[in-house]
Order: sequence, then C-alpha cells, then structure tokens
Amino acid sequence: MRLSTADRRLLEALQTDATRSQAELAEIAGMSRSSCWRRIRDFEESGLIECQVAIVNPQMAGLQIEVLLAVAMTEHTDQNQHDFENHVQTLPEVAACYSVSGERDHVLHVIVRDMEAYNQFLTSEILKHPTVRSASSTFIMRRLKYTTRVQLVDSDTHM
Repeated sequence: MRLSTADRRLLEALQTDATRSQAELAEIAGMSRSSCWRRIRDFEESGLIECQVAIVNPQMAGLQIEVLLAVAMTEHTDQNQHDFENHVQTLPEVAACYSVSGERDHVLHVIVRDMEAYNQFLTSEILKHPTVRSASSTFIMRRLKYTTRVQLVDSDTHM
C-alpha cells in the first residue's frame, strides 16, 4: 500500500482527533466522503490503523503512580519468553510492555493508584513470576511529552 499525500493528510487528521465527522475528514484530506470512508476501512483492514480509542488522563482517573519497570528473565528460552509475555497481557496495570536489548529483557510502563498498589503489583505479579530474575523501578516524576501520533513519511514510502 502506498501512502498518497491525501492519505497522509487523512491519517494526520485521525491521529489528532478521530472523532471528526466523515465530511470534515474528507475535506481535510481533499477527497470525497465515500473515498475517505473507503480509505479508513482499507487502513483498518491492513492493520495500519490498529484501533481508535479515547485517551484517559491517569491522574484525573485517580492513578497517581507511573513507573518504568525493567525486568530481567531467569533464562532466555522461548518458553520463558512466551510465559512472561502471556502473563503481562493479563495485567491491567501494565499500559505498555517492550522487549528490549541491554541488561534487562523487558520494560513495562505501569500505572497504579498509589505506592501501596505498586508494591503489591511488583511483589505479587512480577517478582513472584517464575520467569523473572530481577526488576528495577524508575518512577516517573512528571510527563514532559506524551503522544500516540506517528510521524508519517513521504509518499514514496510503501507500507
């Protein structure tokens, strides 16, 4: 799939505010409403657009602690990797999880109510998991930048 200039304008508009009307999106992208609708469906079917969501402010929702939790595995086997990844998928406190290079194997972005909740999460869900050797917490003091936007490249790029 190639991204035309109109496609990029449409994707930029959706990344800024996905609640815009089809008519407004079509106007921004410079296409008809039906073409706009078809392109959005194409983007969803191809996986370019993964989903459309509302972004909730954690502090306003009563979640005061955000942590970057670096985790080291006991052994680097396919089974351990699979078990840990499946476990993390079940944890609502984990907003994101990345497999990383370096001294640690995974970095988790954890969001919880308070320090007590974090301590409970760390000890019962992470440190007691049989695939985990150790973990290191870095507490986020304040968010300086946060975006879900992806910088789109020029029209010569293929998806």
